[in-house]
Amino acid sequence: MFEPKLSVITIVYNNVRDIERTMLSVISQTYTNIEYIIVDGLSTDGTLDMISKYHDRISKLISEKDKGIYDAMNKGLAMATGDYVIFMNSGDEFYDPDTVTAVFASAEDADIYYGETEMMDDSGQSLGQRRHQAPAVFTWRSFKYGMSISHQAIYIRRSLADPYDNRYKLSADIDWIIRAAKKAKKIVNVNRYVAKYLVGGMSKKKHRQSLKERFDIMKRYYGLIPTVFNHFVIAFNLGWYWLKNKRTND
Repeated sequence: MFEPKLSVITIVYNNVRDIERTMLSVISQTYTNIEYIIVDGLSTDGTLDMISKYHDRISKLISEKDKGIYDAMNKGLAMATGDYVIFMNSGDEFYDPDTVTAVFASAEDADIYYGETEMMDDSGQSLGQRRHQAPAVFTWRSFKYGMSISHQAIYIRRSLADPYDNRYKLSADIDWIIRAAKKAKKIVNVNRYVAKYLVGGMSKKKHRQSLKERFDIMKRYYGLIPTVFNHFVIAFNLGWYWLKNKRTND
């Protein structure tokens, strides 16, 4: 039976409201070969007290100042010893207790596994599927129209997972996934929901900077002219999505 070791990494800073929900979604997995790593940014709001409630279920914990989210994520990657890694950051969850079991039962020895994501609001209510549906087939070129797979829904072989590029403060996850996908030989769509994603985050609060970083990343991988053209397509798709949903809600 194919039962690789999975390193689940949770990044958190002052999020006592959501951290327990994330942790419970990890430690309640029916899959047992999990290394759970938590990287805390020296929280002061009670987050560490909440984490300590489950200390016997955590493989590794560090709590120290960092230089931003991707610096913290790089610390988690450096500590990981699993065959695969996935980030389930504070506020996000595995879709259900059988998620990891189902992912590795879908195919053996893939370089990347991915699935679909359900969006959640602050109150824990479902907002439905992401606007970007996960592609039926994923390659490193699949992000040319946007991040079609959420960060919480992608399992990457650790040997392919380089450190995050710290020059990007908000969109380094796009660059990280593209780099891994370029090296991957076997990428598997598990054809199910695998994660719940808490809507918001810094990329929403600093949307302009996030878009600039994303454009720079796409330009590097896909070329300037194609990226400019693709952004017209992205804008059209976004406008159509907004119009369609506005009509639905009217």
